[in-house]
Amino acid sequence: MSNIILILILQLVYVPLLTLRTIFLVKNLTLFAAIFGILEMLIYVFGLSLVFNGDQSLVAMIVYAVGFGLGMFLGTKIENKLAIGYVYITINTQDKNQELIDTLRINGFAITTYIGEGRDSDRYKYEILAKRNREKEVFTLVESIEPKAFIISYEPKSFKGGFLVDRMRKQAKLRQ
Repeated sequence: MSNIILILILQLVYVPLLTLRTIFLVKNLTLFAAIFGILEMLIYVFGLSLVFNGDQSLVAMIVYAVGFGLGMFLGTKIENKLAIGYVYITINTQDKNQELIDTLRINGFAITTYIGEGRDSDRYKYEILAKRNREKEVFTLVESIEPKAFIISYEPKSFKGGFLVDRMRKQAKLRQ
């Protein structure tokens, strides 16, 4: 029975490591990905040896599979809390909303505005690049001031140039 519990615990550690390693690879954080990969493989090999060397191999395999599923859920929750990276947020409104622009800037978001041609009238487009852990904050601010705004959020893979990244680092240090 202790092996069964150990298998479940190993999966609850292994799979979140796998999830985070994958995300680190996608975000080009290769050193973290390599470290997590080493830990992941150590746990994986040890866990499999417990599954295939025990007397209760069917139960062990089922626990291994259930632990994998629970580990995926846990790994996703951990990654969402870490919120590594940046988001590119586009907001569209029917009218120019200076209160929205000022509020976003006061809250430390760099915002660029455009006027575009919509089907029936001009539309106002606002672009923001923010740290991913502030995405919900942007949505909340926008919804409180401009509830009918159309908001889209993307995760950019890479970007280069501009003053924004240095400015965001300075602001992050000030908030700490």
